[in-house]
Amino acid sequence: MASQNDANTVYLTEQEAERIRNTVKDRIEKCSKLAGNTREPRDAKAATSEAYGTALMADMGGGADPATKGQNKLPAIAVGQVYPPSIVSVQDLESMKIAELKMDTHHHGKILAVKRVSPVVTYTARSWTVVEDEEGGETERLEVCLHKLRHSEEVMELASTFLIKEPYFTFNDQGEATIWIDHPSDLIVCTDENAKSSPVLTNGMNGHTEEALATAEKFAATCKNKGNAALKEKDLPEAHAEYTKGLKLARQEMVFNANPDLARDIARNRAHVNLLLSRLDEAITDAKASLIGKDDERSRELDSKAYYRAACAAYNLGGYQEAKGFFEQQKKLMPDNKDAGINLRRIELRLREQENGGHNLNKIRAGLSRARPGVDAASFIKNTEVKDSPGRGRGLFASRDVPAGGIILCEKAFCVVWGHEREALTAMTYDVRDENIRVSPVGLSRAIVQKLLKNPSQIEKVMDMYGDYQGDGKNVASTEDGPVVDAFRIQDIVSRNAFSAGNQYGEEGASSASTGLWIWSAYMNHSCIANCKKEVTGDLLMFRALRPITAGEELFASYDESGDYDARQAALMHTWGFECKCALCAAEKGDDPEARKKRRELAAQVDDFVGSTGWMNAKRLTIAKAQRLARAIDETYDAERYGGLARKSTETIQQWLSMASPRR
Repeated sequence: MASQNDANTVYLTEQEAERIRNTVKDRIEKCSKLAGNTREPRDAKAATSEAYGTALMADMGGGADPATKGQNKLPAIAVGQVYPPSIVSVQDLESMKIAELKMDTHHHGKILAVKRVSPVVTYTARSWTVVEDEEGGETERLEVCLHKLRHSEEVMELASTFLIKEPYFTFNDQGEATIWIDHPSDLIVCTDENAKSSPVLTNGMNGHTEEALATAEKFAATCKNKGNAALKEKDLPEAHAEYTKGLKLARQEMVFNANPDLARDIARNRAHVNLLLSRLDEAITDAKASLIGKDDERSRELDSKAYYRAACAAYNLGGYQEAKGFFEQQKKLMPDNKDAGINLRRIELRLREQENGGHNLNKIRAGLSRARPGVDAASFIKNTEVKDSPGRGRGLFASRDVPAGGIILCEKAFCVVWGHEREALTAMTYDVRDENIRVSPVGLSRAIVQKLLKNPSQIEKVMDMYGDYQGDGKNVASTEDGPVVDAFRIQDIVSRNAFSAGNQYGEEGASSASTGLWIWSAYMNHSCIANCKKEVTGDLLMFRALRPITAGEELFASYDESGDYDARQAALMHTWGFECKCALCAAEKGDDPEARKKRRELAAQVDDFVGSTGWMNAKRLTIAKAQRLARAIDETYDAERYGGLARKSTETIQQWLSMASPRR
């Protein structure tokens, strides 16, 4: 497994690959034999001692993750053993104890409350700790795979108490029995503050209404003040938690009727924190809930602030028309606010891009940098539509005529992880379904899951994309406990639909590659005889027509540009799971094996020639050599069978010749 760039080459010997396969197979066999067996008690002292020692070694730079493989030390992750996340609310689950856990069992209908009793051991793609029952007693290992961060912090370090919905007790690849978490929504963090009792509001029938009201209102105000203090210290998760507690009380009917401004103030503040945390759905909801609607100067000022926050959240979600409405309301309340006018002009530009395209690419490129790798632009997809494609599922079709060289679509990425960012992570995944080992952008999968958990309004359009695993068919996106995202479905969607974002900002390597998900563009099917070609500028993906395209015609891009038929088919099957049967592949499949072998040898000579010979001011003898190579490759193609078809192995040398000029 290797890329063309040596810096990105992943070295994996057959022995290493076999070790990965055997490790996973041995674990599956062990799980199968012991499934349903009673859990063996764990020595609490030994377990916590091991955790303390391993965590200390990791902090000192030792204690390498045993799951890392190969010279590049990429983590190895088994995929394909899928199961759905819990979709049952906490209140509808029956409590259980650690002692009741069964080996390799999903404990459906159950919930396990535990407290952490050791440090968290953090590895690249997983973390583990030791937990015990809330009231003490049995001790066990708790492990979170891949989706172990929340707000860029280790989720198991956010608190000491957790609820595990329908716990899965199994073995990890090192043979350790563990409570295993794959879906982040299955692990509920109980902060120390949440564990404390809140004031209980009475119904006014027991004679203590005023006392309960005063207590609840005071507690809500205290939460607001704590949230403000946390925000000042830039502790956003803490600020959000405090505002959420205060808002829950302030919205109680008794308190709200007595002091509605308290609930509005907290909601307005939480809207600001939600913006900073990219919790955009909730930011809009909070901002709208904070509106006062009165005509005095103070109310207009506060409502203007709320509309601004709602507009920013809608804008960042790509809802430009909705954002425009919010900015207009802000402008109406504060006519002299210059920022509102600027933002409205920016919105109009986005709406024009959305309607007609016409992106100013020069200006966009000039504004890109490592610090700001994303593009402020709207998606233009009106030239295309998604329809059924015979034999291919769904595909992308032109809805208008597009001239050669014309822009078919421009799409802003749903999510990109850049190689120079800390979120970037590449892993070797062993898929038990087809026994293939692949290099996968698991950092992108992790980022998409986090984005969807923060913004559940986006879940449906991502889950509509193709993936090998379709889930349990229930498609539940939320419960009373919050959003639900099937991490396995995201893994499969990314593996079939993600694009490389290219090495635009440097620091690309084997363990960190820039990759992104463009939802609309991913519906475009492959053909080796493509009619459009992609360009990536920041996180804006553009497709141009390689020839005139007529309305109703299906759009095709080439997923793999290799000139060699065997290499191309192997890559398509390995990465995307299909065999290409386009006219070019049909012609190449009919080639004599010796002709294909000779073509490969000549293509290797071309690569050496082009890699070592510059085209600028090339000598006539050098150009003549290139022409001979081009003719030799061309002669390996049967003129009749390849009539009108591209001859991919000649493209590199033909491009060199088109640029070369004789030295004068």
